[in-house]
Amino acid sequence: MKLGYQTNTWGGVVGHPNGVTSIKDLYYLANGSTEEALADIAAAGYEGFELFDGNLMAYENEPDRFKSLMRQHGLQFIGVYVGANFIYPDIWKDELYRIERTARLAASLGAEHLVAGGGAIRHDGTTEDDYKRLAAGLDEVTRMAAKYGLTASYHPHLGTIVQAPEQLRKLTELTDVKLCPDTAHIEAGGGDPLETIRTYIDRIEYVHFKDYRNGRFVPLGQGSQKFSAMLDVLKAHQYDGWLTVELDSFPNPKEGAETSMQFLKGIL
Repeated sequence: MKLGYQTNTWGGVVGHPNGVTSIKDLYYLANGSTEEALADIAAAGYEGFELFDGNLMAYENEPDRFKSLMRQHGLQFIGVYVGANFIYPDIWKDELYRIERTARLAASLGAEHLVAGGGAIRHDGTTEDDYKRLAAGLDEVTRMAAKYGLTASYHPHLGTIVQAPEQLRKLTELTDVKLCPDTAHIEAGGGDPLETIRTYIDRIEYVHFKDYRNGRFVPLGQGSQKFSAMLDVLKAHQYDGWLTVELDSFPNPKEGAETSMQFLKGIL
């Protein structure tokens, strides 16, 4: 297995301001420096990195600068994280346009994975049709990603219609999309990360490790997650892909990356 890190810790999870008035420009965005993040990730001993679509698109007109950063730090570009509402037909084509624009650039820069989160929660409650629309959208994203040589996976997330175990079961009955489990989001949503990996192992081609304690996301080893047992399940199924550590925010991003790496070295 190869070890990667998400750059969103450098600056935290925000959104692109253009999205207020333009759905096609509603990118995720970490407010920190991608250049600093890659330097720290490499120094901590990781082999690759994932980043948000908004941070990737900052290099749309400077792809050579992005490639130079990868060469400078000896890092592989694992993949990019995108999000969408999925459930509103009137804006879906604009959302898909944005995701495809991101996928095209990511593939041209050597990425392997396209990770999608989302499924909006309506003010008056979620309908069964919302899950059908999410599933249909994910099927479309999967086909589009494959066109560019990317593997698309769905990422259950707090604040979406797929945060609890029953919601994930409902979605997976409607689509064959791959699953990228984020272990802490699964726990925070009331699920068991270990059991989730066991249940959906045949769908898993990419994994996000994140620890969780007292309602907060923390570096690996500082929460209650059973990472060794999760690794046993992955190994038993010959998983040899990326394990990407994600820590949405932390006062000292470099220290958080180093702490998680030391933990991983101890259990791998």
